[in-house]
Amino acid sequence: MSLRAFFTTVMGGLVLLTVVCATLLVVLTSALERMASILSESVEGVRQAEELEVDLLVHSRLIAAPLTPMLTPMVVDPSRGRTPSEIESDLHVQLESLHKSASSDEERQVLVEVERQVAFYLGAQRAAAGRMSSGDMYDAEVVRTLDAALRSLERLIQINVDQAQSARLRAAGWSETANVLGLALGLLLLATLGLVVFWLRRFALRPVRHLQHAMRDFGAGRNRGARAPEEGPLELRDMAHTFNEMAESLAHQQEQQLAFLAGVAHDLRNPLSALKLSTSLASSGRADVTPERMQRTLALVRRQVERLDRMVGDLLDATRIEAGKLELQPEVRDTRELARSVVELYQSNDSGHRLELVVPDNEVLVRADPARVEQVLTNLVSNALKYSPSGSRVEVSVQGEGDHAVVAVSDQGIGMSPEELKGLFVPFQRAGNAKQRAPGVGLGLSVSRRIVEAHGGRIEVESQPGQGSVFRVHLARVSAGPPGLPGPSDEEEAAGAVH
Repeated sequence: MSLRAFFTTVMGGLVLLTVVCATLLVVLTSALERMASILSESVEGVRQAEELEVDLLVHSRLIAAPLTPMLTPMVVDPSRGRTPSEIESDLHVQLESLHKSASSDEERQVLVEVERQVAFYLGAQRAAAGRMSSGDMYDAEVVRTLDAALRSLERLIQINVDQAQSARLRAAGWSETANVLGLALGLLLLATLGLVVFWLRRFALRPVRHLQHAMRDFGAGRNRGARAPEEGPLELRDMAHTFNEMAESLAHQQEQQLAFLAGVAHDLRNPLSALKLSTSLASSGRADVTPERMQRTLALVRRQVERLDRMVGDLLDATRIEAGKLELQPEVRDTRELARSVVELYQSNDSGHRLELVVPDNEVLVRADPARVEQVLTNLVSNALKYSPSGSRVEVSVQGEGDHAVVAVSDQGIGMSPEELKGLFVPFQRAGNAKQRAPGVGLGLSVSRRIVEAHGGRIEVESQPGQGSVFRVHLARVSAGPPGLPGPSDEEEAAGAVH
C-alpha cells in the first residue's frame, strides 16, 4: 500500500466517522426536540384541563349561590371578575384549544367525552335555573353531570401526565443511547489513531530510518556497498529504489574512472616508452644509425606526439564540455570543403585504405565552427580507418536534405552490436572489440556528440557486427547571404557555448 492510499483511507474513515457522528447528533437532537415538544404539549394540556375544572367549579358556585342561603352570595368570578355567561363562553374556547393541542386518538376521544359531559352539565344548570327549586342545596342532575365532567377532565389530565412520563422515559433512553454511542465512537477513534500510529511506526518510519542509515553510510564513505531495503509503502520503495540506482550508478562511475585512469596511464606509457627509446637511440651517437633509420625514428616520434596531443585535447574538451565552457566561433562555411580537408589529410598519410569523398555539385552551407566540425569529422574518419581492415573502403559523403546538411562516414569494419551501441557515446566507455583493435580512452565520440549538439545538430549511427558502421552528422543548413554580410555578433558567438 502506498502512503497516499493509506492516508486517503484514513481520511475517508475519519470523514465517514464524522458523518456518522453528525447524523447521530441530528437524530438525537430531533428526538429530544420531539420529546420536549410532547412534554410541553402535555403540560399545556394539563394546565388547560385543570383551568377547565376550576371554571366548571366556579360556574357551579356562581349559579348555586343565589339559590342557597347557606352559601356566601357570589355574583361574579372572584379571581377574574367573570359572570356565569362569560365563564360559559370561556369553557367553549378552552375546549376548542384542547382539541387543537390534542396529539393522540385517545386524547381526542376523551375530549369528545369531556365536551359532551360539559354540555350535559350546562344543560342541567339551565334546567335547574328554570325550575327555581330551593328545596335542595344542589339539583341532583346538576351534581351528577358536574361530577361526570370533572371525572372526564381527570382522565384527560391523566392521559397528558402519562404522555409526559412516556416522553421523559424516551428522552432518558435517547440520552443513554447517546452516551453509549459517544463512548463507542470515542473508543473507535482512539483505536483508529492507535492503528495509524502503529502502521506508521512499523511500515513507514522503519523504512525511512533504514534509508537514512544507508544514505548516511554511503555519503560518509564508510560503506560504499550500503543499499536501502526496498520495503514499506510504495513511495518509500520508490525512494529506496532510486537511491539504490544512484548508488549503483556512482559505483559504476567510480569503476569507470579507475578504469579510465588505468587506461590513460597505459596509453601514456606506450608512447612515452617509444619516445624514450627513440630519443635514446638518436642521442647515443652510434655510427650505425643511418639517415633512413633516423627519419623513421623521427616519424615515430611525430606520430606518438600527435597521439599524445590528441589524447590531451580530448581530455581538455571533455573537461570544458562538462564545465559548460566550450566556446564556438560559428561561421558560414561549405560542408563540402570541411569534408574535403579532412579526407585530404588522411589521404596524404597512406593509411592503406581506399578513402573516397562523395559531394554534390552545389554548395551545402552551414553555420558552424569550422575547427570543431573538422574535429568531429577527423574523429569519425580516424575511427573508421582504425576499425576497418586494410584495403577496405571508407566513404565520406555530403548531401543536403531539406533544412539539414548531412555528412556521412561509412566503413566496412568490425561493426557493433545493439548492446554496444547503447553505450557508444558514454564517456570513457569503449566497445569490446574496439579495446583490442586500437588504443584510446573512449572520449572521442562523446566529445564529438557534444560538439554537434552544441551546434543544434545530432549524430546518428547504424551498425551491425561484421558489416561495418555508418555515422551521420546532421547540421542546420543555411542559405548563402549577399556579399559583405557581417559575421556573427558577440552575443551570437556566446550563444554557441556548450552549457
